[in-house]
Amino acid sequence: MNSSAESTAYFTSVICMYLQLPETPVRASLADQAVARCLDKDGVPLETVEAALLLGSLRRLIRPNDAPPLSPIRSLAYFLPVIEELKETPAPGNYLDYLRLKLQQATKSRATTVQKNTFLRDR
Repeated sequence: MNSSAESTAYFTSVICMYLQLPETPVRASLADQAVARCLDKDGVPLETVEAALLLGSLRRLIRPNDAPPLSPIRSLAYFLPVIEELKETPAPGNYLDYLRLKLQQATKSRATTVQKNTFLRDR
């Protein structure tokens, strides 16, 4: 089990990575915080979480232009299936660098930029 300081650092890292992604909320909900704590408690490596967050976001961003738009991501739990996928089939060592680069490129090439705000537009 992680020490209190390690758990705090893990929790903070997960939440910060999640909130920095495109199409995610500006604040973590209590449910998001609970998911981050569970990931820590379950011993999911931070690199696996980061890879899942990047991969999940990238998959959304590189969808065909004619595909119907997806609603914004509302929960860290959205990425749990990708985390499970990467736990079953771990990514190669340099995969994180690749995902970071591809996400950066995909974000820049998007025709329309999604601006984060605290209001839900789809209500």
